Amino acid sequence: MAVEQSVSDLDALVREEKRLTAVECHNEAWAEGLSAGIEAEIIAEAALATAFAEILRNNGEDAALALLDRMREKVIAGEFEPVRMRH
Repeated sequence: MAVEQSVSDLDALVREEKRLTAVECHNEAWAEGLSAGIEAEIIAEAALATAFAEILRNNGEDAALALLDRMREKVIAGEFEPVRMRH
């Protein structure tokens, strides 16, 4: 049981490190877009379109819709409010 827990903990740490790296990459791309004069809404729409196209291609419609549902719930819960963001 302890080995399974260790593997699970390690998997969680690896996933979190990947998430933080992804956030850093997106923040850099976002800043680059803003400095190029692109409005935040346009950058956001392009990022979401790219993300959903990748999810659809790799995992199918059900996975894309599930992600959309999770994101909607996070918006409703206020998880994207500046004071609650975890970067």
